[in-house]
Amino acid sequence: MRKNKKKFKSPLHPLMIYVILIIITIVLSGVLNILDFQATFYKVNQNTLQLIPNTEVIKSLFNLSGIKYIFTNTVSNFANFTVLSNLIILLMGISIMDKSGFLQTAITLTTKKLKKRTVTFFFVLICVLASIFGDLSYLIFIPLGALLFYYGKRNPAIGIISSFAALSCGSAINFLFTSTDSGLLNYTLQAIQTENSNYTISTLAFILIMVIAVILVSYVITVVTEGIITKKLPKYEFTESELEEDIVTKDEKKGMMYACISAFVYLIIFIYSIIPNLPLSGALLDNSQVRYIDKLFSTNSFFSNGFVFVVTMLFIILGLFYGIGVKTIKNHHDFCDNLGHSLDGIGNMLVSIFFASTFISIFKQTNIGTVIVGNIGSFICNSNIMGLPLIIVIFIGSAISTFFLPSSISKWAILAPSIIPIAYYSELSPEFTQIIFRFGEATTMNITPVLAYFIVYLAFLEKYNQGEAKIKLSDSIKYQLPYSVIIGFSLLALLLIWYIIGIPMGINTFPVIS
Repeated sequence: MRKNKKKFKSPLHPLMIYVILIIITIVLSGVLNILDFQATFYKVNQNTLQLIPNTEVIKSLFNLSGIKYIFTNTVSNFANFTVLSNLIILLMGISIMDKSGFLQTAITLTTKKLKKRTVTFFFVLICVLASIFGDLSYLIFIPLGALLFYYGKRNPAIGIISSFAALSCGSAINFLFTSTDSGLLNYTLQAIQTENSNYTISTLAFILIMVIAVILVSYVITVVTEGIITKKLPKYEFTESELEEDIVTKDEKKGMMYACISAFVYLIIFIYSIIPNLPLSGALLDNSQVRYIDKLFSTNSFFSNGFVFVVTMLFIILGLFYGIGVKTIKNHHDFCDNLGHSLDGIGNMLVSIFFASTFISIFKQTNIGTVIVGNIGSFICNSNIMGLPLIIVIFIGSAISTFFLPSSISKWAILAPSIIPIAYYSELSPEFTQIIFRFGEATTMNITPVLAYFIVYLAFLEKYNQGEAKIKLSDSIKYQLPYSVIIGFSLLALLLIWYIIGIPMGINTFPVIS
């Protein structure tokens, strides 16, 4: 009796999820517009510090004007999609580090004597803390994560999946005060000052709880990666030469010395240029700002606008001087060829980014995310709950809101005027309320396709796919769900324990208003 052979089903290409989402979004915007789906929520008048009602409606693209918008803006949205330009520039720097041999030698030297779990933990911890650099961290650590695990003789997909989980979930968790924290703090202050005009918040208000959260999330991601994800991933096939033990030669050590010395000199010059109030220093800062973090990352800051180039130059210097030391770069032809190494086969990635940029611009234009978040804020404001139930509701509301509107500042601008006053009358401090919001958004940031960098995650998974053991599109989301669920329960438990015990969250800051 002849047995039926199981046919291999070709996995859905990453761009197809965005094609489907574009169609769904256009049709849904038309339906919701007909149903008059809208949201009314409060905003703060910055001059009078009074709450004023604001109404947002769904903008239909399922009509002639909507089709015109799509056709006239698609090309410009793609051209202005910063993910694309930043990725290409950074890949040039990563290319020369990889092709010259710097990355393989550096990874071998730093990880050879460490256990796999230890390497994963420290890499994840660095990714979590990398939120200080903003969205740029996705473009640096996802490709580097793939190479870290590849040169460690492990499936590169482990590095891609774990780095994306750490970068997205960790974007809301950092004991360093980031530019996003500064923006959120402004909205928190505006909202609380509608009830208490003398209320002030320190930038060190969250440091203690955030230190614990960083360690907790890094540990959880490490456990999920090593205990769940690595066991579910298909086997990655290495050639015999790739599996050979890496031995660092004298020439390679000399190349590392050249690279480290040149990078040290470069970093000294760079760091001096962002230190204020020293002779000829602070050239990269926006001195019109008050907080130092805003001087670094404001829209008018030379540091913020040129940071991609600064990092790329650091990578190029490391790769170039290492290559000169080990003679993998002998002339300018070698140097130029190495710059384009990681850009080989980037065509599929560019197509995926095109459709991702189109979907994100269309989704923003429909206003669906804003209306949903506005309704969540109104629901919490009118829920008449207090204490522990209110903490849970704000946490869940933040998690749901993030799926439709990933931008922390845009989201908090809508939620803060509704949530802060009701939490204040429930004796939850504004600082603790902002932490609840941040922890809530950390749980779903890694599973929303509205996040611009989700397509980078999909594209690199596609790049390292092998034969019939390819990771399907559904798998890419499935692998993120364990992180989302376990981190969610862990952070919610941390919040409830902190609230019940009542220990300080930071400098003179408590969960409950004293």
